[in-house]
Amino acid sequence: MAFTLRKDIADASRIINNTFYWTFISPFRGKPVRVRATVSEMVKAGYNSVPIVAVISFFVGIILALQAAYQLKRVGALIYVANLVGVSLTRELSPILTAIIVSGRSGSAFAAEIGSMKAAEEVDALVTMGINPIRFLVSPKLIALMVMVPALTMLSDVIGISGGFLLSVSVLDIHPYNYYQQSINALLVKDVFTGLIKAWAFGIVITIVGAYQGFKVEGGAEEVGRRTTSSVVASIFLVIIFDLFFTMLFYYFT
Repeated sequence: MAFTLRKDIADASRIINNTFYWTFISPFRGKPVRVRATVSEMVKAGYNSVPIVAVISFFVGIILALQAAYQLKRVGALIYVANLVGVSLTRELSPILTAIIVSGRSGSAFAAEIGSMKAAEEVDALVTMGINPIRFLVSPKLIALMVMVPALTMLSDVIGISGGFLLSVSVLDIHPYNYYQQSINALLVKDVFTGLIKAWAFGIVITIVGAYQGFKVEGGAEEVGRRTTSSVVASIFLVIIFDLFFTMLFYYFT
């Protein structure tokens, strides 16, 4: 058990080290990242996720507004629905929801793609041809998620706040200008920045976990499926852990 744990930690550390080397250091040594592959991964992980992120964020904004109104109307403070919706989404819910969606869509796809190549010995073929599999497969995915997860989080912020706004104006009878003014007063730059930092870190976590599970495949289709499932579970677990870490960090130091 202890030996297996040490081996898993060593394998994960090796993948993390190689991924960061081939993504951030090797471009300065004459081996740039594959731009076309990176753009393709951005489209698959980011652009194709826009509809589901938008729909979920819109409904979450409505749910937040309803739940806030349920409590705040008792003390005659319905206007503070805008504060709760805006701050909750930008600091916490938008990064988390976006990361979970991307984990399910892209993290699992990364593990399945790399795992299938590993099972078919295509990864070994890359090594035989002198192509580093981390640079060829993982670096474009890492850059794509580092860019697109924060971008999707910003989209989630806007649409979620819009959902809360529409419900507050139509159902709670809050004046549109008052809601807008209250949101502007409640939201600080650090609130948005906090959410984007979290989203950026979540993108790294999802990529590393998907790559790790993919490269650990040893077997056929059954093993690929198992590792794909494990990548989603591990990604969501680590996203929650990192969210707790950043929340505590920003709470005590901002």
